[in-house]
This record gives sequence, structure tokens and C-alpha cells, in this order.
Amino acid sequence: MSIRILPDKLVNQIAAGEVVERPASVVKELVENALDAGALRIDITLIDGGKTLIIVSDDGKGMTKDELDLCVERHATSKLEDDDLFHIKHFGFRGEALPSIGSVARLSISSRAKNASEGYKIEVSGTKKSDVMPAPISQGTRIEVRDLFYLTPARLKFLKTDAAEFGYCQDIIERIAMANPNVSFYLSHNDKQRLALNACQGDFFDARLRRLGEVMGRQFQENSLLINLERDWAKISGYVSLPTLNKANSLSEYLFVNNRPVRDKLLLGAIKGAYQDVLASSRYPYVALFIDVDPMYVDVNVHPQKSEVRFLDAAHIRSLLVGAIRQALLAGDKSTANTLDFAQFVHEEITSKTPALQSFEMHEDVRHIPFNTPQKAHFQSRSLNITKDFPDLNQLYSLKTDIKEDQDIQGNAMPPLGFAKAQFHDTYIISQTLDSIIIIDQHAAHERIVMEKLKADLASEHKVTTQMLLIPEIIELNASEKSRILENADNFEKLGLVVEDFGFKAVIVREIPALISGADTKKLIKDLASEINEWGNAFSLTDKLHHICATIACHGSVRAGRKLNIEEMNRLLRDMEKTPHSGQCNHGRPTYVELKLKDIEKLFARR
Repeated sequence: MSIRILPDKLVNQIAAGEVVERPASVVKELVENALDAGALRIDITLIDGGKTLIIVSDDGKGMTKDELDLCVERHATSKLEDDDLFHIKHFGFRGEALPSIGSVARLSISSRAKNASEGYKIEVSGTKKSDVMPAPISQGTRIEVRDLFYLTPARLKFLKTDAAEFGYCQDIIERIAMANPNVSFYLSHNDKQRLALNACQGDFFDARLRRLGEVMGRQFQENSLLINLERDWAKISGYVSLPTLNKANSLSEYLFVNNRPVRDKLLLGAIKGAYQDVLASSRYPYVALFIDVDPMYVDVNVHPQKSEVRFLDAAHIRSLLVGAIRQALLAGDKSTANTLDFAQFVHEEITSKTPALQSFEMHEDVRHIPFNTPQKAHFQSRSLNITKDFPDLNQLYSLKTDIKEDQDIQGNAMPPLGFAKAQFHDTYIISQTLDSIIIIDQHAAHERIVMEKLKADLASEHKVTTQMLLIPEIIELNASEKSRILENADNFEKLGLVVEDFGFKAVIVREIPALISGADTKKLIKDLASEINEWGNAFSLTDKLHHICATIACHGSVRAGRKLNIEEMNRLLRDMEKTPHSGQCNHGRPTYVELKLKDIEKLFARR
């Protein structure tokens, strides 16, 4: 066959394949057009996941009769000022969306311009375009897309179920809504309203956080840190979660460039790097970050659906993003995500698990008085000795009773984490402040303290204090494990772990960091060998050293099951108050949970 020019209908359908992938692609293009028109309210209606019908109505500036006739022509747009493709200020700029949609569906557009006396309507189906005709409509635009892909049934076969396609549509609407808190969004599916996001009023950052909370959940709103950093030609703002609020995938990491939702591997990698010291590698934070860049420094014309961008100086953006997140994490480093439903915890756990208290015999005068009686209960007038009256309680809960009275400091002298009162199950420390009770995981807390001390010594380039082993530890490894350990021996030595070659399949450990004296050296070396194998060559030297710090800290920290006296508990609390990122351990787990006295009192109807 000789070379020929393809017919317009086929050209339009080929082009539509680049822009219109599924119903969500149509919704995205139409909603972004509404935002470019200055809309403050956008209503989206879907039938059968958008396959049968998509309606997008807005109250934007609308179009005149002549503009309506032009808007369905390919490459007709009002958004490319001075024909400058490198200074894009709008969502749409190619003039491809409406003609592409019209080439694969039945398209109807009604619009009325601001201050116009009447509205107009135009219809497109395939290559057929109707004349512009008068239509009753208020200011704004209403676009109907029926029978998507009816002209390309092969594409229709590859769409997923109605529920799945609706999910894609809802996701893109939520992403766009996050970037536009001043706009109201309403979504209906099969005659049922599924999403109602009213415009948020007030301060911009407060409005944005409320909108993020509506989309990402109340937990994120209550356990997030503000990001707001500007450098040279780029600015990053938004919110990131405390490390203790995380999940098993990156689906809650939302990124925007000039308010345009994007998925960028460079930015996702930067987020992971920023959290590397406070979050396990298999966990991901909740993130909503908005990068504002001068249009001259970013190319949004990389992908047909504009879901990818390319920065002129990618290293600058990565550095700014990592710095902004780490600065926020450091500012909130003593905080931990408050995700405990205490009322439910008390109802489900404590009331059903009190064998020691159930066996306690009250005075006969009190035993038969109902809890709801107004009469005052009178117990035997004698001092309660906890180890005598509850003989099993001390052993069962490893309760400490050697509390010194002089620790009850009044007023402003009370430290943030209060003073230790008891240790339960040889694992958790109970501390009391002026208005709360704090439960501390002793291993998680000490793990963070040890790691930060190792990092501080590493940053100061001072030799880490070591302890020479009286009897050096000989550890047998397989060939690959031994090779990985010896390749990183210099890095280990910087952190006070001195490892040398010893025989055919063994290494010998002569010194360990003084901070982890008593650690299981054999298990530490085995774990380090395994983790180095996972890292591969993807990590920089600094990243590797920080990972080694985390592993050493984990093995050298106070273990669950170790009994502590009051002085040791309080020493741990004071060290936590001085340690960066002490609200979470090296794996992103919380180190403590705070229970406010007012919340506890509500459970007992005291308020």
C-alpha cells in the first residue's frame, strides 16, 4: 500500500487514545477546564462508572456563541498566552480534550458567558458537529458525554467493572479537590451522592488542612506537620504525617506541581529518603505536598495526560523536598500519632480482663451497693498496702511501688513526659504529668536514643566510644555474608563496631559501641549481613551508615522484659526529652501514648 493521508475521523480517534484512556480521563479533563474557567462549584454526575453518562456542570465564566463553535475544533484553546509552550499557567493548553472526547463519544456542550443574555449549545458525535443553537442555561458550562467509546468498541472491552471505573473517577476528583480547597465539589453515581466537599473558608493553610482531612481522613488532619519552605525559584508547602501514622503502600502520598496532580518517581524517592531514619523501609507516610515552580523551570508537556513533569533542576527540587520534610519532622520530633481509641480500649479490654480485681473482697457494707446509687460508699478505714492486699498484682504486672515522694514536683517544673510511677509487664513504663498519664514502650524509646547518639557521633566525626570485648566474638558466616560484612568493615568501624577476617568462613568482632554493651553480637552481625544484601547499591554512603546505626541501636537497646527501677525509668524519660525524633522508634512505631486526664474522667462520668 502506498503512503496516504489518514482520514480526519481516524486521526481524531488515534489522538483520543492518547488523551482519553477511561472515564476518569474524561472527568479529569472536564473538571480542569471548569477550574480554568474560574468555577467555584463543580457538579459531576456519573452513570455506570462513566461508561454510559458523564455530566460536568460548573459556574465558571462560560463561553460565547463563537467560542462554543471553536472549542470542539482540534488545537483550539484560549489558554496558551503568546503561543509560549514553556510558560504554561493553566491546566489545559493543547486544545485536544473536547475534540478527542467528541471523536469517541456523543458530546453535548451548553454554555452561557458571564453577563450574556442567553446560552448556547453544540453537539458532536464522531466527526459530525451540529450548528450552535440557543439553549436555556444559567451562567457557566454543562458538558454531557454519553456512550463513551461507542465508536471504538475494542477500547470499551478493556474497561473494568462499573465500580472500579467509578473508583478511578472519585480518586481523580479527590486529588483535584485537595489542590483547590476554595472550590466545592459534588459527585453523584447512579443517582446517589457519593462525595460532597464544600468550599473551605478562612486562612489558606487552615482551609487546605480541612480539605485534606475530608479526603485523607481525620487521623491525618490531627497527626500532620505543616510544610512551608521556599528557596530560589521553587516553593514547597503542604502537610506530612508523623512517622507513627503510616501504611503499607504509597497510595496516600499525594503530590502536586503548580496545583496539578502528578506521580513522579523522583519526588516519591525523595519522600522515602526524608523518612529513612524514622520509618521502616516497608512503611509509607501520608503526604500531601504542593510544589510551586516558575513555569520556566518545569515542563508539563511530557505526558499526553499531563500526569508527569520534568524539572529543569531536579536535584534542587529533591534537596528542597527532603530538607522541608526533615525540618518539619524535627520540629515535631517529640510528637507521636494519637490513634488510640481509649474508650473502646477500656470497653473491650479492661472490663473483660480484671481477674485480680474480681477476686478482691470489698467490705460487706459496700459489697451490695449498686454503682448508680447516690449513697456514698464507705470502705474499711485502713491504709491499703498494694503488695499485701493484692498479692498477685505485683508479680502479674511487674508493678513498681518504690516511688519517691520528692519526685512530685509542682507547677512548671514538671517535665514534658512527667515522672515514672510504675513498670508493667517489664515492658511499659507508666508516667504521670499534671494532666495526663503516659505509657512508654521502653525498648522503642531507648532504640531511638541510642540511634541518635550514634548519628551525632558520626556527624561530629568524633570516634564513637567503644568497648573492647574481653573475649572476642567469633561468628561463622556463609561466603556471601562474610563478603558483605568485610566490604563494609570501614563503615562499621566508624560506628564503633570493629570486625576483622578470621579463617575461611568466619569473622571476629573485637570491639562494639559502648552504647550497646551486652547486645547479642552474633545476631547483630547476621542481621547486618542480611540487610546489606537488601540495600544493594541503591543507597549512598550516608544512607548506609544511618541504616547501620538503626540496626545497631535496635540490638543494643533496653529489651522488653527487662526490669527497671524508678531511677532508670526517669533517666530514660529525661533522655527522650532531649533526643530528636523521640516520638517514634527507628521503624516508625510510637514510643509513647498519652492519655489525658479529662478523657479518663469522661469514662467514669466525672465530667
